[in-house]
Amino acid sequence: MFDVEYYELPNGEKPVKQFINSLNEKMRTKALASLTILAEFGNALREPYSKAIDKGLFELRIKFASDITRIFYFFYVDNKIIVTNGFLKKTQKTPPNEIALAMKYKSEYEGRQRK
Repeated sequence: MFDVEYYELPNGEKPVKQFINSLNEKMRTKALASLTILAEFGNALREPYSKAIDKGLFELRIKFASDITRIFYFFYVDNKIIVTNGFLKKTQKTPPNEIALAMKYKSEYEGRQRK
């Protein structure tokens, strides 16, 4: 079993928690259920639930009816999974700015842990 943690900004905000709370009730329920599956299967989770993006960054793939949501995450020591940010998918390709934000959060988290 893995521990899923929400990435926290220096000001205490948790972007992915805010994102999940902004979803409609059915999508929020599906997203939370997907996070539970991620905690159970961790690095053994594959498509259609999870997909590698780049340099240790993954996306949790959530679909409800015609709505598609993605939540970025990465693995850290001691079976930790850090979820960073999410977005509603409206185009075929994942927006580069969303990936860049997730990579920034990943880098910041790893930097804080080294201190």
